Amino acid sequence: MKADYLKFVVKEKYGEIAAQSKLQNQSSCCGSTGCCNNMDYNFFSDDYSKLDGYNPDADLGLGCGLPTEYAGIMVGNHVLDLGSGAGNDCFVARTIVGETGHVSGLDFTDGMLDKARMNLEKTGFKNIVFVKGDIEAMPIDDNKFDVVISNCVLNLVPDKQKAFSEIYRVLKPRGHFCISDVVLTGELHQKLKDAAEMYASCISGAILKEEYLDIIKQQGFTHIEVKKEKEIEIPNNILLNYITLDELRAIKRNKVGIFSITVNGEKDGQ
Repeated sequence: MKADYLKFVVKEKYGEIAAQSKLQNQSSCCGSTGCCNNMDYNFFSDDYSKLDGYNPDADLGLGCGLPTEYAGIMVGNHVLDLGSGAGNDCFVARTIVGETGHVSGLDFTDGMLDKARMNLEKTGFKNIVFVKGDIEAMPIDDNKFDVVISNCVLNLVPDKQKAFSEIYRVLKPRGHFCISDVVLTGELHQKLKDAAEMYASCISGAILKEEYLDIIKQQGFTHIEVKKEKEIEIPNNILLNYITLDELRAIKRNKVGIFSITVNGEKDGQ
């Protein structure tokens, strides 16, 4: 699938998600009514509800980790959240940076930006801003942020090398990122790779864990460390919407795994 088409798919799907509640999003595998309906569980997201700054209106159940937990955010930091959605991680980060810090959320889906800004209005915070932009070409100055975070979004970006290059550019010297994302061990079946719905649900856009970490290293980051890793079990009935039973058995036999990782990396001090 071409990059422009993939971005169109993501905008369409996440525009639908923005119009739904968390309960509706958790009742479908990719959070939209166009995907795998009638599921009564969510197999990606972690529980935010006990974190300081948690805003239930901003929690659409779309993450695959808790990047703020490992991000080392400090009072007064300037933080950027990539693919900020309805603002969930931004509000948690704002609680940490306090009144002297600043939080920016970047998203390219109008519906998500509208939802985030409505949620922000209710808080009265003056040091959060939500900006429209593409992660592959951020409308942001160089060396601007102390910390970049992102939660289950970069797997949706077609050019991951460009995405991490942009992260490196916008970080201050000695700044760092903390990203939760989906990666693979083993080769995903081509039918799953070719399914637009599986791309929008953070599965077919995922790449091998080793390749993911190597891309980070190639962009110049140091002190790269996986802070947390957990396997994601995709229910068989969902996979069987796209592949045959024999193909599913081959996936199990070949030990293809889908994992959520939370990874940190640091920009050098030059």
